[in-house]
This record gives sequence, C-alpha cells and structure tokens, in this order.
Amino acid sequence: MGYVISLGGKGGTGKTTVAGLLIRYMLKKGMKPILAVDADPNTNLNEVLGVKIKTTLSEARERMKKDVPTGMTKDIFMELQMEEALVEADGFDLIAMGHPEGPGCYCAANSILSNLLDKLMANYPYLVVDNEAGMEHFNRLTQKDIDLLLVVSDSSKRGLTAACRIAELVKSLPIKLGRHYLIVNQWAGDPRAFLENPPQDVAQTFGNNVTVFPVDPLIAQYDLQGKPTIALPDDSAIVKASEVFFEDVLADLSPAMEKTKKAVKL
Repeated sequence: MGYVISLGGKGGTGKTTVAGLLIRYMLKKGMKPILAVDADPNTNLNEVLGVKIKTTLSEARERMKKDVPTGMTKDIFMELQMEEALVEADGFDLIAMGHPEGPGCYCAANSILSNLLDKLMANYPYLVVDNEAGMEHFNRLTQKDIDLLLVVSDSSKRGLTAACRIAELVKSLPIKLGRHYLIVNQWAGDPRAFLENPPQDVAQTFGNNVTVFPVDPLIAQYDLQGKPTIALPDDSAIVKASEVFFEDVLADLSPAMEKTKKAVKL
C-alpha cells in the first residue's frame, strides 16, 4: 500500500476543504497518482475537487443485496460496481464510501468491499482519506495503517477537545500510526497567539505538531458560487498557509526530493 494520509475532525471545521488543499499541493509537486477516499457519509469531497460521482460504495453494497444478475458471482458484481464508483481525474482518482449500513446484514458485502479496496489501494503511491466526523471509519473497512494523520479543528473549545480525543483514539487502535498533526483552521487573529500558548490538552496530545490556517473569505465565496476550492488562486491566504505547512511535512515524499537523495547517494 502507498503512503496513507488520513484527515479527521469535528464536523464543520473545514476538514474536507483541507483535504482538497492537500491534494492540490500534492498534484502541484508531482506526487501522483493519488487515490482520494471520501469516507464521510456527507459526500462532498468531489465538490471540493471539482468532479462528479455516479455512485458510492454504500449504494453498491445495497444493490448487491438484491440486484446481482443470475449467473454472476457477488465478487464479480461488486468489482464491476467499484469500477463504476471510481472517478478518474487528472492526477487523482476518487471513490466515495457513502452512508453507513441500513438494517440487515452487510457482513458479506463488507468483506468483499474490504478485499477490493485493499487491491485498489495497492495500485496508488499516495492515498488521502477524508474521514467522517468522529472517525467511525477508523474502526471499519476503509482504514489501514496511517503514515500521516491530520486532525482539523476550529478554534473552539469543543473542536479542540474533539481533535485531542480523535488523536488519542487513533493511537489506541491496533493500527500503525506515523506522524500526527493538528491544524487549527479558520483562525482570525495572529497565529502566534495560539502557537505560543496552546491549551494544555493540545500541547499534551500534539506537542509542537500544530499549525494554524487563517480565515479566507474566498472559501465562502467559492462555496456560494459552486466553485471547487481546489481551484483557489495561488495568492489565497489559506493556499499560501497550507503550502508552507505541506512543504514541511511532505518534503521527503516529493519526487524531486527523492531524485536529489538518489543523486547524493551516487
């Protein structure tokens, strides 16, 4: 499996926007192809990325319970459904999980989906997973080991408390966790006010792995106009702040950086 970057946080903190900014940066730096996994039932990562989805894996799972053609195995049916759900774009592909299970047994469908997702993920050097609020999918089939965890919060006490709880939850799960960072999004003041004196629980959970993204009026403007935020201009406040952060935490993954390392070794 490729390098897994997972995002989580309380609803309404801009987690999906940050996921889009991350994918924007990675594409700009030649870090592709990327598999973007929208694991939030409120599917909208496609809107941030400017692509359309035909169906979700949850809808495929529902169809498997009643629409498998005679003579076709469930495995083949689900494989075809996954191919239909996969959105191919320039430099990245997107697949959306959709809503949770309804009433009834989903064990067979989930088992097939888990195996298919494992095979799909193995084809990509980079994976970006936009999780639902509360990190439900960390305990479900979409989440494997995590190389980089980005927890997104606003500046509210509730948001920061939820961010700390999410980070501690992930640490307690039987998965391998690499680095983890807190992104305080939609910050209206001087970032030093937070970075130099963070709340005690934030300092204990994240240490110095904390950054601040500023309020950017273009986010609301693009959302109102139905424009994908991945298309924000380079001089946008949040684009500039996010690129400084991503440059720091992803420098070793850049293809250009890898070439430099090989040249030095030679």
